[in-house]
Amino acid sequence: MRTAIGVDLGGSHVTAAVVTEDGKIRSQHEQDLADLRFEAVIAALDATIGLALKDAGDVAGIGIGSPGNIDAASGAVLYSPNFGWQDVPLGETLRKKFGVPVYVANDARCATLGEHTFGAGKQTKDFVLLTLGTGIGGGIIARGALLLGNRWGAGEVGHHQIRPNGGFFCSCGKIGCFEAQASGTGLIRHAFAVAPSFPRSGLLDVARDKLSSKKIRRAAQAGDGHALAAWNNFIGDLSIGLANIIAFVNPAMIALGGGVSSAGDFLLDAVRPKVDTLTTMVPKGTTEIVVASLGNDAGQVGAAAVAFRGGLAADDAVVL
Repeated sequence: MRTAIGVDLGGSHVTAAVVTEDGKIRSQHEQDLADLRFEAVIAALDATIGLALKDAGDVAGIGIGSPGNIDAASGAVLYSPNFGWQDVPLGETLRKKFGVPVYVANDARCATLGEHTFGAGKQTKDFVLLTLGTGIGGGIIARGALLLGNRWGAGEVGHHQIRPNGGFFCSCGKIGCFEAQASGTGLIRHAFAVAPSFPRSGLLDVARDKLSSKKIRRAAQAGDGHALAAWNNFIGDLSIGLANIIAFVNPAMIALGGGVSSAGDFLLDAVRPKVDTLTTMVPKGTTEIVVASLGNDAGQVGAAAVAFRGGLAADDAVVL
């Protein structure tokens, strides 16, 4: 069976997986990234991909999921605030290094493709993946096609504003973006925002930079009043964003991935009825909201899927 190398290029590490055509991961190789300069990242990619290629056998190519705005035709990273890159020839550099086809796409779009092809969304034609982590990444499948957009930017759902007045500041420079309000970082911000109402709360008896969304969620599940107040505000903002996405693209399914999705039914049972209440222009309950099934492997599997299909064409959409 043919294989492809699927690479998830993150801000703190790079993972290269050998993936078979049926979406199974045969092996993985990972390396931490301490230096985000282009030359240092290329060295880390060289090491991890080199190890993966030794395991790969008949390899169709290498797919790279990278943060930022990616020209999927050339593999150039046009802009990546995570790395501080602009107009970086990532695809061309790696093609010369390895001598095999290399395809580069946005990491969240790769994860969407992986989850749609091999995960929770594989039986759907209209599908959205949201990854709820430090930020909110995502992608949109419409009538079986991955939407890329006029300049490769379709799917940045984390940056539509849901609370432009009085919301949290977003890393993109706006106020009240979906990402700022409903990511894991947003949940932490909600905890600090409601803290004055809980002067005896033990939730903040840690250094400010040690409070995590997981700690808040677990405290909410245990019935802590402060954590529940933060969680309920977070769920309210998440529901607004999900209802907006339903209005924008009317998907059959929205899958929630990322660290916050590990809350499982505690998350789904809270968000589903609120989304139904906010859904007005399509029949309520027609968008299924589920937890994504591929977890942290979605990006690698999706990047490999890009390589299997010979890249993402320079069209607005790619038929799957």
